[in-house]
Amino acid sequence: MKLYTKTGDDGSTGLYGPERVSKTHVRVEAYGTVDELNSAVGLARAHNGRSHKPEPTLDADLEYLQNALFDVGADLATRQGSVSASKISRMDAEDAAFLEAMIDRYQEKTPPLKEFVHPGGTLTSAALHVARATARRAERAAIRLADAEEVNPAVLVYLNRVSDLLFIMARAANEAAGVGEQGWTVKGRR
Repeated sequence: MKLYTKTGDDGSTGLYGPERVSKTHVRVEAYGTVDELNSAVGLARAHNGRSHKPEPTLDADLEYLQNALFDVGADLATRQGSVSASKISRMDAEDAAFLEAMIDRYQEKTPPLKEFVHPGGTLTSAALHVARATARRAERAAIRLADAEEVNPAVLVYLNRVSDLLFIMARAANEAAGVGEQGWTVKGRR
């Protein structure tokens, strides 16, 4: 099978199922941004794997997240009630609860947060912060889609939890490496 199909040369793309829409459709923007998020998570995994002290638990959790983000993308790419809807696994409350348990686990590894902190520190942490910001954009894109069409509400909850998870993972990566966080110095106090 060839990688290029030429079916999108007219500016359209296929949803999961027989329907085609413009590549600028709000649904495509939503699942496309989730794809971008998945790539950012992959970059964080790569940095973790190349660090002087890779965190195997972090890698396993990010691998789980990458697989789950494919599920989120499929959920967003499949209209509610479409002929293909029965072929995918929809996100649900259990998925968000699983992330909440992960968040709690990582939060135990970090000191209490007392101020806004700069994104950065180790390369792994910096990449996780980029992924976190991308997760927020993916969430906004999914909300725009939900404003226009029916969307599985569990996807919106899940994307909200993903950004929280990536934030605490970034903090934990710095903590594990012994890299301190820099707090926000408010204008006038610098």
